[in-house]
Order: sequence, then C-alpha cells, then structure tokens
Amino acid sequence: MKNWIATVLIAASAGTACADGLESLENFVKTVKSGRAEFTQVVTSPPKDGQAARSKTSSGSFEFQRPSKFKFLYKKPFEQSIVADGQTLWLYDVDLNQVTSRKQSQVLGSTPAALIAAAPDLKALQADFTLQAAPDKDGLQWVTATPKAKDGQLQTVKVGFKVEGQATELAALEILDSFGQRSLMSFAKVEVNPALAAETFQFKPPAGADVVKQ
Repeated sequence: MKNWIATVLIAASAGTACADGLESLENFVKTVKSGRAEFTQVVTSPPKDGQAARSKTSSGSFEFQRPSKFKFLYKKPFEQSIVADGQTLWLYDVDLNQVTSRKQSQVLGSTPAALIAAAPDLKALQADFTLQAAPDKDGLQWVTATPKAKDGQLQTVKVGFKVEGQATELAALEILDSFGQRSLMSFAKVEVNPALAAETFQFKPPAGADVVKQ
C-alpha cells in the first residue's frame, strides 16, 4: 500500500515528444465520465549493492466517477483500500486496522489520480501539469505530465491508452519516483461509463480501527 499511497499523493514529472497521446488524454477526459476495471501493479525497486532489482506484484479493482471520486481496492497479496469521496481521501490498511484521512483538495492536484480519474476536464489538468504526447509503445498511445509544482518526489508519470476507432480506453499507468522505483499499473476488463451507485465511493471507518487525520 505504501507504494501506491506515495503514487497517489505525490506529484509527478517528465516529458517527451510526439502527437497522439495528448489527444487521447483529452478524448478520455472528455468522454469517459466513469469507469470500472481490474488492475495488476508491479513495483520494481532499483538494484542495490550488486543485487538484482526486486519486484512486488499486487492486484485489485478500480472505479471512478468524475469529478473527484475514485476507489482502489487492493485484494492480493494484502487487503487495502484508497477511497476518494469528493471531500476526503481515505486510506485503509486492513492488516494494521488503520485508517488515514486527508482533505482531497490538499493532496490530489498534481498526482496520477488526477490524471486518470479526478480531473473534470483537460483545462483543469493543465493548471497543474505541463502535458506532452509521448511515442507509441506496446501498441498504446502515451502522454507524459510534468507538474508545475516542483516539490514532488515522483520523477515521471506516463498514461497509456488503447485507441480503437473513436473509443479511448485506459490501459496503463507508469510511474518512476525520485528513488528509482518504478511502478507499472496495467488495467483489464475495463468498463466505460458504467452507472455507479453513490455508495460506491462512501467510506466508513470499520469499528475499532485507528483513525488518523492529516
């Protein structure tokens, strides 16, 4: 969870050139107002002292509704959740039975979550990011984002889209942090614009959980 919490809460950066990725992002934000998918996340730490790089894999489900509501549920190897209800960002670690809450307005501006789920339109993203298209790779169109705030700990965020005809589908999210740790989140079984119940993004701390407000 620590890896994705850092991914969600801390800003990102980087950029390259090309033409189609930015258009894909604009089309995605404009036409996809809600979504549901399964994800697999592979976090790879850089090699240390001559040892090989280490990778950790987790998986779960993801749902979002613009503007500013989303939910990541980690199911394997540990149960954890990140829920944004429009006002508060809730982080719940099942093993620790600990809940952390933060005001969304203070933490979501220049983050990967803003890129894929929270921003209402491209103009809102451009207030926090300098956006550039990146070269196509692995059959996907990519866009990179450079945060205008310079105090983030992430170096790059890339978003990959699968484009078929007029449809733009979220396919991947790739983040490199300032410690050289790379996180690749791949999405599958993507549903575009499903009707999501209001309670989808409601969160109530479980009885007995330690609640920390930040």
